[in-house]
Amino acid sequence: MSGGRDEERQETLDRFGEAVNMSASELEKWLGTEQAQEVGQKNGSEESTGHASGRRIVDLLRTKKADLSDDDLAHMRKVVGYVHRHAQQRPEGDVTDTPWRHSLMNWGHDPEK
Repeated sequence: MSGGRDEERQETLDRFGEAVNMSASELEKWLGTEQAQEVGQKNGSEESTGHASGRRIVDLLRTKKADLSDDDLAHMRKVVGYVHRHAQQRPEGDVTDTPWRHSLMNWGHDPEK
């Protein structure tokens, strides 16, 4: 029986939906900005880990739930974990134009929403 697996899948989808509060088009537009490309760890390539994740999140948001693979769900859990950890590190004051907010936005979460 796959009841537990279905529940785990739904929990991942729910938590991802809570963590990612930007639409696919909002995120895609954001990823094209200079600010989006300036933040995050580069890991030896031109693109940061968060920016690459953002591109994948756009694809995930546009994929039918039934078509999501185990690998997609694993990435969704990674996104949820990152957003939860990073959100707890909120700096003092106005965060509108900060690397902290920009990094979260690369992962599909706008703390100003």
